[in-house]
Amino acid sequence: MQLSSVYLICRDFARTIDFYTTLLEIPPCARNRDRFAVFRKGAQALAVMNGFYDAQHPEQLVLCGPRDALFDDLTGIALAENTRKAVLNFWAEDLAAEHARLRPLLCPQARLTPIRYLCSASPYTYFSLLDPDGNMVEVAGNCTDGAMRRTWGMDEEG
Repeated sequence: MQLSSVYLICRDFARTIDFYTTLLEIPPCARNRDRFAVFRKGAQALAVMNGFYDAQHPEQLVLCGPRDALFDDLTGIALAENTRKAVLNFWAEDLAAEHARLRPLLCPQARLTPIRYLCSASPYTYFSLLDPDGNMVEVAGNCTDGAMRRTWGMDEEG
């Protein structure tokens, strides 16, 4: 078995498509009406599903087998509280440049953090933000000490 993609059930399909098009700098490579879209870079794929589409267009669906509310109630899933238990993690070769690129493009609700440094067993630099449905997005990558210091407003000595 191989992982095909991770997909998010979203409330605002158009906003979510715009967000990930901006974040990934690519448009969806496949789309099924306004129901489902796939972003693919190499072997990795992220997809988004419109949580309201099936309820709004029942005439377009064919479902064989019993319906299971836990898995099939996409409207309920889209409207459910997002507890942020999953994190979408991306890699940027130049973390500071990626942060600078995204900063003017994102709305305040994205809650873009500064670049941060964490060291447990090994050093890790990253920043975080939220997608339109409140899913946590983390971008990790290479970041020089100078770039981190400039991000934090520190001079090179201090």
